[in-house]
Order: sequence, then structure tokens, then C-alpha cells
Amino acid sequence: MSSLPKETKVVVIGGGIAGCSTAYHLAKNGWDTVLVERDVLTSGTTWHAAGMITQLGTSPQITKLRKYSTEFYKDLKNITGEDSTFKETGTINIATNKSRFQEYLRQKSMSKLFDIDIDLIDKKRFKDLYPIARNSDVYGGLYISKDGQANPEILTKVIAKAAQQEGAKIIEKCQLKKIIKRNNQVRGIKTNLGEIKCEYIVLCAGMWSRQIGEAAGVSIPLYPNEHFYMITEEYKKLPLNLPTFRDPDTYLYMREYNKKLMIGIFEPIAKNAFKKTSKVPENFSFGEFKVDKDYVNMLRKLASKRIPKINELKIEKYFSGPESFTPDTNYLLGETAEIKNFFVCCGFNSIGIGSAGGAGKAVADWMINGHTTEDLFSLDVKRFEKFNSSLKFIKERVTESLGNLFQMHWPYKQLTTSRNIKLLPYHQNLKKLGACFGQMAGHERPMWFSRSKKPIYKYSYNKQNWYSSAKKESLSTRKNLGLFELTPFVKFDVSGKFAHNQLQLLCANNVKETPGKTTYTQMLNHSGGIEADVTISCLKENYFRIICPALARVHNKNHILRNIKQEIKFKDTTDDFSSLGVFGPNSRKFLTALVGDYFLNKDFPFATGKYIHYLNVKIWFQRLSFIGELGWELYIPIKDSKKIFNKIQTLGKKYNLCNSGMHTMDMLRLEKKFLHWGHDITSENNPIEAGLRFAVSLKKSYNFIGRKSVEKIISQPLKKQLELFSLKKFKEPGKPLLMHDEPIFFNNKIIGYSTSSNYSFNYKKNIFLAYVKADIDNLKKLTIEVEGKKYQLNHEIKPLHDPLNKTLRH
Repeated sequence: MSSLPKETKVVVIGGGIAGCSTAYHLAKNGWDTVLVERDVLTSGTTWHAAGMITQLGTSPQITKLRKYSTEFYKDLKNITGEDSTFKETGTINIATNKSRFQEYLRQKSMSKLFDIDIDLIDKKRFKDLYPIARNSDVYGGLYISKDGQANPEILTKVIAKAAQQEGAKIIEKCQLKKIIKRNNQVRGIKTNLGEIKCEYIVLCAGMWSRQIGEAAGVSIPLYPNEHFYMITEEYKKLPLNLPTFRDPDTYLYMREYNKKLMIGIFEPIAKNAFKKTSKVPENFSFGEFKVDKDYVNMLRKLASKRIPKINELKIEKYFSGPESFTPDTNYLLGETAEIKNFFVCCGFNSIGIGSAGGAGKAVADWMINGHTTEDLFSLDVKRFEKFNSSLKFIKERVTESLGNLFQMHWPYKQLTTSRNIKLLPYHQNLKKLGACFGQMAGHERPMWFSRSKKPIYKYSYNKQNWYSSAKKESLSTRKNLGLFELTPFVKFDVSGKFAHNQLQLLCANNVKETPGKTTYTQMLNHSGGIEADVTISCLKENYFRIICPALARVHNKNHILRNIKQEIKFKDTTDDFSSLGVFGPNSRKFLTALVGDYFLNKDFPFATGKYIHYLNVKIWFQRLSFIGELGWELYIPIKDSKKIFNKIQTLGKKYNLCNSGMHTMDMLRLEKKFLHWGHDITSENNPIEAGLRFAVSLKKSYNFIGRKSVEKIISQPLKKQLELFSLKKFKEPGKPLLMHDEPIFFNNKIIGYSTSSNYSFNYKKNIFLAYVKADIDNLKKLTIEVEGKKYQLNHEIKPLHDPLNKTLRH
């Protein structure tokens, strides 16, 4: 198509739909863009995609991107003058049980935040829309009229034309040989046709992305599975504009395909592709696998249950080909941590056609702005650590990922594959104490404890089976004493003569440099969005420890190191220390009996820390608690942590110490209106609207990142604000089960959305945090919609627990 230029601003690697979309959105914004494709456009996995395009996703982030994709594909005719083949057929998702229908009700409620037109349908309406299907077992479903389908090859090539119209160059038969970098920054690429100098790279190479990244020293956690579908002979009298159709309880999807039916399957346990070599061949173009007979039998059997006439039709094509999947079935977008200006746009988990339009735009905007102004952390490649892309981890995990597309998306769901990656020295002790473990950043951490019944989740959209445990734990902690496992919290040590100076530039608050003092603060981007929510302790002169949320390890490390301007010593000490939280009104009494007389308020004030030697172990104690209660966090060298843990358990029997899990911690922090990064605060939110003005110091002289934006935000009326609410009349746990991203209404108009929620056993209330428009006069007249039903709200003006911080600080 074009000759290889010597230099460009950005190189997009990969000529599938994601690469072409990214190239278009970059070129449209004036960036000099070159797309290189090792063979020809669509030859990887785009060509064999089903081409089903729906706006609705399992999260607001995915829904927003998919909605844009649909609108973009519809507009391509106006942009290029060519038919993109997008056809508005609508989509049907059916449920064959109450729980699945509850999931749909929640998705419909969430979709109102994006103004997506969705109808609830019963079995009769389903039969009217999809007359060829059996409907006797249908409980209900969703119909999304503006959804559709397209030919993936033609659609991609029309997007490529749109990119070229904007000035992008597309070069086929251009095989990547090497990523050229210097000082961990992009400098260009080497190909079979020569070298191109560039400032940025976007890797859109689909299933090849992991191995291309690995060769450059970049972790990209995805791996391909075999994906299977079949195409029937022509189906006579097949209705025109038959909706695309998903039957997740039977693992099936279907679409009309040139007067035929294409029927595919997302089975619960998938089969790895390229299992022997664990490598995608570089010359694998328009490739297929030998069809597994077991899949043939399974698919025909399941399909005939839903479409009885299938048994009368000849199957013209059985297809098996590769599709790449990620550890959590979410995309991989954004800048990588290892190489500056090296971005990715891949990992679409077999829904790339419906996702790529919005994903390409999101990545382009990210690059142009230098950061994202939207909450995209759940899609950010930096949510993962290096172990997530190891073959041992990723090959096992993706066998579950494929099926999870159609499995129930339960609240609090735990994945079952690739577990026990990081075990605490006292893991077996916790197990004997009745811990139910959840995986967080590879760590097995206690979610709740039970000795009276087997600690295992029984998933539900109603009352949770672990509520009885959480009730005991939360009441015991508030009234007496609780022990919380905090080891997954990320720990960074920053030191050197410029350490404090650099922290002041990174942080919005005034970072205390007196040894033993701690500071709660946010790190912002240039738009004032919250990139990190941290506590910083000064351990000694010019030596600081930063504590971050468990999932933010790579993200926060990247933000810190990319913005340091002077030399510091940075050490990730996350794996060097265990951490335990001893919280509750009797925590001072307990620790005094355990360690010694160090914990009086005059000797150990709130928000301070000190080293104390106990059993010949140097332990950092700091008086902070994420639950808003009197208490201390202990940071113990990992090699010594088991004996300290055992001593705490032994003495704990005398004090009725209650081992407590993460669900209880979440309940208690909500009672105190403490915020959770990734839910309540993200790069989309600024500290002023989040109620964190107290953690922003405009008195300090440092021009911290985001300061100008924050000053501008303060000078203007707020657009939205984060508030605590409870349900007015419904005070039983799980009735209804509040989650997040539920729309908030005032006079039947959406004016906000929930961010996180739980049940307070101490105050007997269903509580949640939500952003609402700041210009609403009466917050007592709001409602929240859950599963299609609206509930009246109480505005909790103050935190439920200890609003004056008397317990916390004395």
C-alpha cells in the first residue's frame, strides 16, 4: 500500500481491526501514523471473527467503549463513502433461570447511565423476535434494538481506508524484527523492509502480542485458546434481519450469516492453542486448526436443543481457530510500565470486533493527553504484574477466561485457576482458623472466616452466604478486637537527599518529613485526576515508605518513576514484609500486653509510627486503620512473620481476638466513609469532588502535578460530589444487594451513580457511596435503581461511625 518511511511519530503494529481503529483515531488527531502488518490486513484473527456487535458490556467501562464502537461503525459510510457492512439487527440475550435474569436486570439498570435502549422480553416476545428457536425454558431476556453485525474483513478495511484518508500510511508484508529502545524509551522498530524511527509504538498484534512484548522485555498477559463455531447450509425462510443471539446458560451464540446460521460456543473449560510450543507461529495467516470431534458433538447437541431444525441441516463448515484471552476477560490497553511510549491495544477475549472502535479511540486519547481522564484502570495493562504473563500462569488461567464470557458474573466471584501463586508463611494457620481465601494480586488473602461451616462461596445476587461471618467479625472489631491480614498492600521505599523534594512534587498533600510522621495523600495527573491514593510514612531522615492498594503495584510504581525528576533510591519492598492490622477499642490494651508499654496516646499519637523490637524482630508499627477505628498496622519482616502471627493468636484467645476478612474491612471502611481507589476514586475523579480537599495542600510552595487543575477546580462550582447514602426503608442485608454503578435518580432523571456498597451490621443499614450532581438542592429525595426497581435514599451527611474521630485519635 505504501513504501516504508524513515521516520514517523507513531507506529501501530498489527493490521487487525484494533490496529486500524487505533491508526484512524491517531491520524484523525493529526499524528503522523504508520501501521505495519506482517502479512495482509485481517489475516490474524479478525478475519474469522463472528462479527457480532453489541453495546452492552459487563462493566461501565466496556459498555462505554462498545457503544462508541457501534456508533463509529454506523458512521463509516459517511466518513468513507463505502459500506462497512454494519447491519442493525438488534441483539437478544436470553436467561433460562432467575439468577441470570437478575444479572440482566442489573445490566439494564447500569446501561441507563449510557442511554442505551434495552427492552426486557418474556418467552413470547423472544419467540416473536427469534421464531426459529425453542422458547419453553426461557425465563426472560434482553433485546437491544440498535445492536448489529458486520463482515469483519470488510469492516476493518473500511476503517483502514478512513485512516488513510486522515493521512495514515499502511504497509503490508512488513514483518517486525525488533523493538528499538534506548533508556527504556521507544526509539523505533526494525522490520524486514528496514527501520523506522518513531516516538511511540502501539502494539495491536492480538495473539502475537505476548511474545512480541516478551522479546522487548514487556509483560503482556494474554494467550490464545481454540475457539469453535459451525456454519450451516442455507436455512430456508430464515427471517430477514434476524437478531444476533446469545444463550449463555447453554454456552451458545448465533447470527445470520449469508442466509445461513453461524453458531459458536464459549464452553466452561477451554483448550489452549499451540499447546506444544506455547508460541504463535509468525506465519500463521488465515489459519485454522483441525476440528476436535468432541467439540462437534457438543456443539451440535447444544445447538439442536435451542434450534430444533439444526438436526435437519447440513453443516457446511466446522471451524476451529485461535482467539486470545486475558486473566480477567478484560482488555489490555494503555502504556506499558517497562518501556515509555510503548502502548498496547489488545486482549479482547473474542469480542474484538464489537470493542475495537472504542478501544482504539481510548488508546489514542490516552496517548494524546499523556494520561487518561476516564476510569480505565480495569482495562489498563498495568493492573497486572509480571507473573500474570508467565506461561505457567496464563495458559492455565485462560482455560477459564473463555468460559467466563458466558458464565454468571456473580458478585464477589473468585476465579479457580492459577491459584496459590503467593502464599503467606502462615497460610496454613489461616486455613485452620477457617479462612475462605480470595486472590488479590496473586496473594491468597482471607475474605471471611468460618469454623461452623465450610468456608466456601455460594454465589447469589441476594443475601450472601458469608454475611453471618462478616456480622460476627464487624461487631467484634467495633466492640473489641479484630485482626486483619494486610500483606498484599503495596510497599515502596523511597530514600535519598532528594526523596522528600520529589514526593512533594508527586503528592497533593504536604508530605511530612519528620521521622515517625505519616501523611495521607493522593498523587494526581495533570488534569487533577487521582492516579494514586497512598499513605507515606517517614521511617527516618530522608527515608520514606509509601503504602498503596494491592492492585496498584505496577500502576503506582510506573507513575512514581515516570515523574521523578531528581535522583532517588526506589525499592519495591512489597514482598519483604508481612502486614497485620490490629484494630478495635481494645487494640491498645492487647498490644501493650503483647509487646510492652509503648501505645499510650501521649507516646504513640494517631498518624505516627515507630520501630519496636519484639522477639528479636524489628517491627514497624504505625497508628493508622483503614476501618476508622483505634488500631495499629504492623510491618513484619516476612521471614519472621509466622512466629509473630502465632504469638498474636495465642494471646488473642485471652482477649477474644476475632480474625477478620476483607469483606468486613470493606463494611467498616464504608461506615467511616473511607474511600477505595479503583472504585470511589480513579483518574476520572479529582480530590475536591471526592471530598478530599483536606488532603490537598495549596499552602506548600511546591508545584505538584495537577496543582493548576486543582486550583481551577476549586475556583469553579463543583459538577459532582461523592456522598454517603443508605436505603430508607430496606434495612435487611442483601435485600436488595447493592453493588456499584447503579443509577441515582432525582425527579426521574439520572443525576449520579454508585461507586461501592456493602451492609453495615453495626448500624443495620444498606450503605453505599455515590457521585451525584452538585447542584441538587435536596439529596433526601433521591432514589437508586437496583434490578429495575427504585429505592428511596437517606443522605448520610456524616460518617456513620465516629464522625468526630474521637475513637480514632484517642
